[in-house]
Amino acid sequence: MFTLASIAQPSWQYESIRQEIDPVHSISDSELFNGNPTMMLSGGNKEYVNGSWSASFPVEPDSYYQFVTHFKASNVEEMDRSVLASLTWFSAEGKRVEFIEYPGLRANQEQNGWNKIMQVYQVPQGAVRAKVNLIYRWDADGRVFFGETTLNKTEPPKPRLVKVGAIHYRPMNTASAEENLQQFETYIRQAGEKDADIICLPEGITTVGNGQTYLEASEPVPGPTTRFLGKLAREYDMYIVAGILEKEGPVLYNTSVLLGRDGQLAGKYRKVSLPREEIDGGITPGNDFPVFKTDFGTIGMMICWDVTFPEPARVLALKGAEIILMPIWGGNITLSKARAIENQVYLVSSTYDMKTGIFDKTGDLLVEGTESDPVVVTEIDLNQRELWDWLGELRNRIRREMPDKESINY
Repeated sequence: MFTLASIAQPSWQYESIRQEIDPVHSISDSELFNGNPTMMLSGGNKEYVNGSWSASFPVEPDSYYQFVTHFKASNVEEMDRSVLASLTWFSAEGKRVEFIEYPGLRANQEQNGWNKIMQVYQVPQGAVRAKVNLIYRWDADGRVFFGETTLNKTEPPKPRLVKVGAIHYRPMNTASAEENLQQFETYIRQAGEKDADIICLPEGITTVGNGQTYLEASEPVPGPTTRFLGKLAREYDMYIVAGILEKEGPVLYNTSVLLGRDGQLAGKYRKVSLPREEIDGGITPGNDFPVFKTDFGTIGMMICWDVTFPEPARVLALKGAEIILMPIWGGNITLSKARAIENQVYLVSSTYDMKTGIFDKTGDLLVEGTESDPVVVTEIDLNQRELWDWLGELRNRIRREMPDKESINY
């Protein structure tokens, strides 16, 4: 080990797990951050490297601190698995306190290729020192420079509250898409009167119960249904998600649309995972899992059969989705719970033949829509951390500990 005396306090030192797996490490006077030397780690042609720079910061129990570190990386295949930071809390006696933290919020790339990892933490009771490790691992060809790292006292983060709603209703013996929409309007208005910020309707709302084929129920997007829903979204100042059949030229899609608070089409998702029945009915799969920025956070959408597979929810979560809204005809509730748990997201289900409601990050159904109580709205805090026994904040660990791309390239 050796000490980095040229960097501003606290004093940094290289920390080795085992010398056999050490990355190349040095102090760089050529790659500067704000005019100061940086700490370099690189693979040295060894896929198995794992090492870090470490330093200790004094902290006060129960106070809030913002952690920030800056880094510049090159030739790193999977950034989140190979370039990361950890915080370990220690008592005055040198014993570890609570969980090891893995800061997870990465800002957009800054000027000259520098990035930053940042997060706000409340110091656990009994902790007086935070050990920070700046880590590089598992990439033979890459290199990273770590610049300024700070852990400064700050104000507690403000709650990020959003009222999320779902509708449990199935039109029956209707004659048209228009009649379906008129029936759903009653429940959309109820959600609006409950001050919902965003609500989810089921899959295929313009075809269920009226006997129309996929083709007969299909329409362009934007089109009649998005205009109908858009007026209600604008009237109640809320977002609306709903499943419809989309026609673009000769192609049919099973699509979920997102209407913004202003009533305009804010986005759409074309169902990627199609069951045989929809394929035989002439529907074509989509090929993308987009996420959408709203005024309260980032959302994604899935549709029904998507929940059967882990990939759709995983991709949405990796792209930053905090809530996944899922119009669904019917399915296995265990899969819905699993998708919420394994990705640490809220999942909103609106269905005819399954459970309608909002699943939290532990897979619990916070509220349930039923035939007798079809409109449910609940408030969630997107800044509320979910800490698991023995694991800590699982959401931040997922992308750092999930299988690498090469292992799941099938």
